[in-house]
Parts: sequence; structure tokens; C-alpha cells
Amino acid sequence: MTTTLTAPGKHAAVATAPIPEVSNHIPFKQTVANSLTMAYRGILKIKHNPEQLFDVTVQPILFTALFAYIFGGSIGGNVHDYLPILIPGILVQTVVLTSVVTGTQLREDMDKGVFDRFKSLPIARISALAGALIADMVRYGLATVLTITMGLILGYRPAGGALAVLVAGLVVVFCSFAVSWIWALIGITGKSAPAVQGMSMMIMFPLTFMSGAFAPVSTMPGWLQGINKANPIYYMVETARELMNGNVYSSNLLYSIVGSLAVIAIFAPLAVRAYMRRA
Repeated sequence: MTTTLTAPGKHAAVATAPIPEVSNHIPFKQTVANSLTMAYRGILKIKHNPEQLFDVTVQPILFTALFAYIFGGSIGGNVHDYLPILIPGILVQTVVLTSVVTGTQLREDMDKGVFDRFKSLPIARISALAGALIADMVRYGLATVLTITMGLILGYRPAGGALAVLVAGLVVVFCSFAVSWIWALIGITGKSAPAVQGMSMMIMFPLTFMSGAFAPVSTMPGWLQGINKANPIYYMVETARELMNGNVYSSNLLYSIVGSLAVIAIFAPLAVRAYMRRA
């Protein structure tokens, strides 16, 4: 009786070999590049759907003219004297309300399955969210330029000078970018785009109108003046007004910047976490 011995096959050797792990980590540099690419996509969406610019083109022109001629006589005595009150206020109102669109468009994209398609691409998942918010800053800048231009056409001459107007515009855009993280979180967690838009407007309209954007806060009841001390839009309006009309850098500017950084520090991680769970 003979016994046949067989050598171990190749499969046995392969089975014992360690399987290398594939890392899904994407470097920070590539994440930034992906985010800028997604921001470019957002700008292209505006190019192919120009009606998306309605709120940052028609609204600044229409609202500035209407408020100037409707309230100019009753609040400022005349249109010319009312413009230093109105233009900084309506600048903040226009840009901040534009940030509401961020959450609405995010919800629409998620409902259409756009972000589901992004998951199959070899890109950083967060880039789709970050790119959308970066692209919206172009909208904020356009709204800022049109509002100030309309004010100049109506006769507004900012006493603070061109540099102060530029600083005021940058502060308003930055603060609106911070606020957009709140609407991004609401857009990601909301049930539908109309619901997100309705909730956002319900919050923003009272805060904007009582902030002193169209009438001095000093003329309001004492209890309303007290509420404004906790209203972030109030500090944005006061900052823009002080800069544009007198090149004044006061504590209102500090409150606006620090408040915006705090909003980003709180709501950006929450929005990212909610987005990553959905994505």
C-alpha cells in the first residue's frame, strides 16, 4: 500500500496572506479642490437657470426704490435724508434673505437624488455641501453690488468712503455665509423644499424688520429695543450703517464677526454630521 503526498497548493498560501486595507481617506487638498469644483457647478446652474438670480437682481432694485419713495418722507423727512438709513439696512435685508435659498436648494437637490449620484464619485462627500455654500457667496456679492449701485443712482453718497463701503459689504457677505449654515442644516433635515423655505422666512422676516433696517431702533417701544439686543441682524445693520455713513469701527463690528464665527462653529459641524448621515 502506497501513500501519495501532495504539496500545499497556491490557494492555501494566498488564504493566509494578509489582505491590505483600502483607505477611504481623502486628503485635505483634494477636498478643497472638490469643493471648488462643486462651487463651479453651482455657478453653472445659475448660468443655465438665470431665474435663480431673481432674488439677487430684481429684489434689490425693486425694494430699494419702493422703500425709498414710500417711507422716505415719513421717516427721514425726504428721500435724500432717508437713504443713509435705508441703504445699509436694505443691504443687510437683501443679502441675509438670499441666504435662505441655500437650504431650499439643498433640499431640492437631495429630493431629486443629485447627492445620491455624487456618492458614486471618487470625491470627498463633504465637497458637495461645501461647494453649494461657496457658490452662494457669489449670489451674496451680486446682491451687495446691485443694492449699493441702486442707492447711488437714487442719490446716496456714503460718507464713510469707498473703502468703508467695501468693508461693510464684505462683513455682510461673511455674516450671511455664517447664517447660511443654519439654513443648510434645516435644508438637510427638512422634509421638503417648501417647508424649509416657509420655516426660514417665518424666522427671518421678523428678525429683519425689527432690526432697525428701515427705521431707527430708537423710535421703537422699549421692549422691542431690548429684544434687538439679542437679534444678530440688528448688529449687522448697525455695523453696515456705521461703516458706510461714518467709517466707524465699533463694538457692533466685533459682535457681528464673533457672532458669525460662533454660528459657523456650532452649525457647520451639525450640518456636516447630518449631511454625512444622509449621504
